[in-house]
Amino acid sequence: QVNIIPIIAKADTISKSELHKFKIKIMSELVSNGVQIYQFPTDDEAVAEINSVMNAHLPFAVVGSTEEVKVGNKLVRARQYPWGVVQVENESHCDFVKLREMLIRVNMEDLREQTHTRHYELYRRCKLEEMGFKDTDPDSQPFSLQETYETKRKEFLGELQKKEEEMRQMFVNKVKETEAELKEKERELHEKFEHLKRIHQEEKRKVEEKRRELEEEMNAFNRRKVAVETLQSQSLQATSQQPLKKDKDKKNRSVITGNQSGVSLSSSKVMITKANVEPLSCTSWWHAIQCCSCLVKSATWREGFI
Repeated sequence: QVNIIPIIAKADTISKSELHKFKIKIMSELVSNGVQIYQFPTDDEAVAEINSVMNAHLPFAVVGSTEEVKVGNKLVRARQYPWGVVQVENESHCDFVKLREMLIRVNMEDLREQTHTRHYELYRRCKLEEMGFKDTDPDSQPFSLQETYETKRKEFLGELQKKEEEMRQMFVNKVKETEAELKEKERELHEKFEHLKRIHQEEKRKVEEKRRELEEEMNAFNRRKVAVETLQSQSLQATSQQPLKKDKDKKNRSVITGNQSGVSLSSSKVMITKANVEPLSCTSWWHAIQCCSCLVKSATWREGFI
């Protein structure tokens, strides 16, 4: 199906004598194993001589390189070694130039024709035979192309229906597997939902219990607060009434004392007002009212009384 041209790569690793023996061994192995290689054509007189010489050089020993080395006054593509230089385009070093000449310049058209008229047609024939289209021998009856077409069409339709049935069955199996997976996922989600629901109800119950406890504590606190406020208000009322009662008793005693000593209440008020000018020896006005001797000794009191 292809054109085979044998070559030997990295030919600079083999000596000249070993290379010649290696070429002979390769060609003998190809012949013994029935491998058909491309032989340069010798039927054309223009290229018959050169192609015969090149067929004797098969397989070509080539050397490749990506570096350029300075040899003399010019740069050439070669491989540099400590013991010398192997030039790629030097025919005394390798067969790269011979291979290029044979493939590109001399036998390009023959290679194209060989590929198209021989290898492609052979490939096409094999494919047609696989499909049922075979060449007839001269002694056999010619086959009908329509019958062959109908036979192959029926075979193809049968295979197509078989493939469709297999794909349909595969699709049904996939759907069943998917449904089973979805049901399993649904069951897991339902179990998870029920579990979370139970946890939520338990948390809600605990929160309600705590809320009731807090409400009871708040009610008890409010009752204690009202009781304390009531006690405080009663104690404040009792303490506020006691000084008023004491003041009233003191006033009553002073009025009685003034009347007994023959001095009226109005005169006492006048004397108290005038006594502001001259200080008394008593510590307070209540003591001055109660102490008649202090009032008599006061000059201000005598003037007001007279």
